[in-house]
Amino acid sequence: PPRAECAPLWRARLLAAMPQVRLTLLVGAYAQAAVLGPGRVEDRVRAYRDLLPRYFPLPHPSWRTGAWERRNPWFAEEVIPALRAVIAPFLKQALTHSKSA
Repeated sequence: PPRAECAPLWRARLLAAMPQVRLTLLVGAYAQAAVLGPGRVEDRVRAYRDLLPRYFPLPHPSWRTGAWERRNPWFAEEVIPALRAVIAPFLKQALTHSKSA
């Protein structure tokens, strides 16, 4: 787990320095709990629409996720395509900006 003193020390200052951030990927239980409070990763990932446009919860990508994904086929069928659709405009904007710079 992350060290308990880290987020209270730097999270608000870091986010204040990046006002252009429009979407935060909450990857794993610790990130989700820090932002959203207690709850189950599966429940949050299923309810990703309720957290948009500010947050998108995801399971942590580890070796355990493979088994989790097999038990939850809706993740690959529904959530991954939705994530791609949500981040596509951000990627397009970043590519356009980098070409004009």
